[in-house]
Amino acid sequence: MVTSRTAAGQDNAQGRYERPAELDAALRRLAQGGWTPLAGGTDFYPARVGRPLRESLLDLSALQALRGVAERDDDGAPAWRIGALTTWSDVARAPLDPALTALQQAAREVGGVQIQNQATVGGNLCNASPAADGVPALLALDAEVELASVRGCRRLPLAGFVLGNRRTALAPDELLVAVIVPRRSPRARSRFLKLGHRRYLVISIAMAAVAVDFDDHDRLSHCAVAIGACSAAALRLPALERAMLSAPRAQLSRRFEALDAAVFAPLAPIDDVRGSAAYRREVAVELVRRVFAEFAGASTGAA
Repeated sequence: MVTSRTAAGQDNAQGRYERPAELDAALRRLAQGGWTPLAGGTDFYPARVGRPLRESLLDLSALQALRGVAERDDDGAPAWRIGALTTWSDVARAPLDPALTALQQAAREVGGVQIQNQATVGGNLCNASPAADGVPALLALDAEVELASVRGCRRLPLAGFVLGNRRTALAPDELLVAVIVPRRSPRARSRFLKLGHRRYLVISIAMAAVAVDFDDHDRLSHCAVAIGACSAAALRLPALERAMLSAPRAQLSRRFEALDAAVFAPLAPIDDVRGSAAYRREVAVELVRRVFAEFAGASTGAA
């Protein structure tokens, strides 16, 4: 069922408004073309202050099936399924594994509490800002996105979905309906760090998310490092990740300090009012250094 209304109850020059109650109805509307999906609206409305809304809005807020965080079996592998309309406050409060700490830390950095209560995970990803707080953490956690349309569903790695500044692989008739995060061993840990000019309600100068796992001998068996606000889209640093593998926990800082600076070569920061390109690169290196130092001093039994 689809409910529809405008200010006058009819279509007008300012576009249409509909609030479907079921996913199938929303997908059928998108398939017709000309609709702009609206999730939390925390980016959409501020960008249109002082001018009339002319888009035809497809308000997704009634799609309860796209909310919540749940454990699931993903083709035989345990995973977390995060609905696209799940708010960042929901993510921050969810009983997630210690391996997903980075995501919950990022959730608490999305604007202020009022924004976290309204902004959605799916909206953050589809907005595709280079400074989107949720993207580095989800990249480091090997997240995939689930996309749906009347043509069916498909899955993409997050790195293949966020393509650049405000660019994604989302087709015009598709909705992002969920984010899938694989679960790792009980020894897995992750961290997210962000630098801005103030504590809250700030656009990042640089962000880093690091996810690790350890083998039975407390050596690094998995490493993922993602940097945000230092390129057109947040990205992983595979050379750095490979170089850190097999390092004993106690030697993580020493191994990191021995790396060639070339492992940060994929970064392409810009100069802007928040910081120079050189400063952003320096910050990214320092944030990763701090995370590895923390992991080096942590016990496998601690979150």
